[in-house]
Amino acid sequence: MDRKFSDQELIRRAKLEKLVEQQHDPFVISQVKRDISLADFYNQFNHYTKQELIELDQKELVFAGRLVGVRQTFGVIADFSTKMQIYVNKKTVDPSLFEVFKSFDLGDIIEIKGIAMKTNSDELTINVTGLRLVAKCLKVLPEKYHGLVDEELKARYRHVDLMVNEEAKQTFILRSKIIREIRNYLDDNGFFEVETPMLQDTLGGAAARPFITHHNALNKEYYLRIATEIALKKCIVGGFEKVYEIGRIFRNEGMDSTHNPEFTSIELYVAYADYLEIMDLTETLIKHVATKLNLTNPTFRGFSVDLTKPFKKAHMVDLIKEYTGVDFFSVKSDQEAVSIAKKHNIQLANHQQTYGHVINLFFENFVEEKLIEPTFVYGHPIEVSPLSKKNKDDSRFTDRFELFICQKEIANAYSELNDPIDQHQRFLKQLEEAKLGNDEANELDIEFIEALEYGMPPTGGLGIGIDRLIMLLTSNDSIRNVLLFPHMKDRAK
Repeated sequence: MDRKFSDQELIRRAKLEKLVEQQHDPFVISQVKRDISLADFYNQFNHYTKQELIELDQKELVFAGRLVGVRQTFGVIADFSTKMQIYVNKKTVDPSLFEVFKSFDLGDIIEIKGIAMKTNSDELTINVTGLRLVAKCLKVLPEKYHGLVDEELKARYRHVDLMVNEEAKQTFILRSKIIREIRNYLDDNGFFEVETPMLQDTLGGAAARPFITHHNALNKEYYLRIATEIALKKCIVGGFEKVYEIGRIFRNEGMDSTHNPEFTSIELYVAYADYLEIMDLTETLIKHVATKLNLTNPTFRGFSVDLTKPFKKAHMVDLIKEYTGVDFFSVKSDQEAVSIAKKHNIQLANHQQTYGHVINLFFENFVEEKLIEPTFVYGHPIEVSPLSKKNKDDSRFTDRFELFICQKEIANAYSELNDPIDQHQRFLKQLEEAKLGNDEANELDIEFIEALEYGMPPTGGLGIGIDRLIMLLTSNDSIRNVLLFPHMKDRAK
């Protein structure tokens, strides 16, 4: 395919060709031995005065970075740590060196040698004594003051976004720190991290539409996992008592500001715990991470949140009554629930003609958008919780909760169903729903049921969408902004 280049790109390519002809091809350079990062250089020398630096017996240091600014004899280079001004004094350096400097373009990656100096405005600067090009930038960087501002372009060309937008870089640095703090907290509290298969031959662990692939050697269809739940519960059966996995999940569903087809989640399981203990763990974990990284007062989806306050707790049915006046505790049949749904203009699919599904739809339609402060919503109907223990006081509900913050679900947890006979019946119910059109229903997983038949202790489990938690903590309203390379529609031809 023929590619068209702008005039500026053609000029840059011509410069590269000339360098190659002169035996100065930058792309043959395989290593740059830097002595110091720009941030460490700043910390080491910035406290000196201009005169002290002149008098200081300095050793020539080697730096490397991207040239992001040029003004006459001054320039600015950037490495991962920070930016630093450089100075090429044409009166004191070899004339050929200054000509090399003038031939550079913004975006070029260069190696420089130099010592510390300060300008008349007291700015720490690298006084250049040597320099060379180590990688030619053949593209034109966005303008300095306008940068890359289009949100779609920022996501599509993340490598450019990271070059020119410091805020983007800091978001991904924070992302790494948040995940590290989650790991640190769990490791310090006796959890073991494990890895489970991404290719699964049975669909389960969540209500979601899967990606399907084909294994040629086995001539068999596999799913990309929609959850890590089933495998982690098998670890509990096998004797692990505190286990977690942080990894990629794949769901073949729509894309919007909070959904991407592949995303990162954490699931953890604690033997001999129930959902109330997991509720406490969830709140403690989120507060620990937020406090450790000074992220306790984020702004998410236009709402300011104080993560240091106690999280609220409310039963799903009580919340529905609060916001609609309908008390589903007093509803006694599927028919009555369906009739109430029709009066409130809620559309029901064929598989949703039940008490539990109606409650769930009421919650989604009338309650979710009201939940701004961190709120644990518990008491989910059994129909939408096929892997949760029944509530012992009302078998229509389960011992499950979801954590909502700023209208969005952040976490999902429950007392795990460990009765293999009940689990088998729940799976059969899911198969009935699949026949009625529920394409998110779990499949019958005989291997999992057989694992439960060996005996699984009472267990509490938790799942947190890492990307959505990072959105909250970094005050980003779009999931694209916290994924380095989100999925995008094809570019227009």
